[in-house]
Amino acid sequence: MSLETEQINELHWLMEMLHTIDVGLVVLDRQYHIQIWNGFMENHSGLLPREVKGKLIFDLFDEIPREWFIRKSESVFMLKNKAFTIWEQRSYLFKFLNYRPITGTADYMYQNTTFIPLISATGQVTHLCLIVYDVTDNAIHKKNLEQANQELSILSQTDGLTKLFNRSHWERCLAAEYKRWARSQNVSCLVMIDIDHFKKVNDSYGHLVGDEVIRHLAQLIQHHVRETDVSGRYGGEEFAIFLADTTCDNAMIFAERLRKEVAGGVVKHNDIDIKFTISLGVAEINAGIENHEAWIECADAALYRSKENGRNQVTAHLS
Repeated sequence: MSLETEQINELHWLMEMLHTIDVGLVVLDRQYHIQIWNGFMENHSGLLPREVKGKLIFDLFDEIPREWFIRKSESVFMLKNKAFTIWEQRSYLFKFLNYRPITGTADYMYQNTTFIPLISATGQVTHLCLIVYDVTDNAIHKKNLEQANQELSILSQTDGLTKLFNRSHWERCLAAEYKRWARSQNVSCLVMIDIDHFKKVNDSYGHLVGDEVIRHLAQLIQHHVRETDVSGRYGGEEFAIFLADTTCDNAMIFAERLRKEVAGGVVKHNDIDIKFTISLGVAEINAGIENHEAWIECADAALYRSKENGRNQVTAHLS
């Protein structure tokens, strides 16, 4: 076999490899006209090489941000260095549909793209090569993992029955608020709540009905609190609400409004109608409270006085 024949065969093999390789390969001239378009790009775009050759890439793919693409490409032409874009920065360069059954949740192909300068024999960068990688599997797996971690984080902060914050989380929030108060002296209040005669509800109707009563109260709390407030389950039938930037007078108004709505409502479970009441204690942060645990004790003491004085009432802690 002659040297010329070997060289022709090698060139044929090289072109065949570039055409069939499982990554996109596009070569552009200095004016961004397409010169090479391999099989990956043909298969995913539906455009044959002869249909795109010599065409301006922006005319064929209007999803490519022209100014951004030119700015990125010009740095490659001038500096003779590679450049990259990854799917976390830009989901795709070419808006190709996703055909992979495993990652069928993605509408489009996620892509990483490498910009490579092609240097001529004279040492000038005359063309730009784009290598497009399909990273849809990795992208979807990472997104699913992030979503799972986010959901797990929410679950770790949430009480399963009420969907309010659990005790450990809202107590951390309260500790952070105490530190904020120590710096800024911004007034805030803590409200402690207890369902009156809850044991009687459980004994009379069973724990399923008791759970329904707890959920009902949690929904009323969620309805009344602001986005800046932190509400959670203290344990059993007890709840806590931290009211940011709220005076004791305003906290008492809030607590009384909640008390009246609970007392006037009815919990329905199958054919059973249950009426119940709550007792509440309010404590405003002040210089005599040494830490967030003492703040809880003050609100709890006010709650205890509400229960001692006949229940179904609101009592403020006297500093």
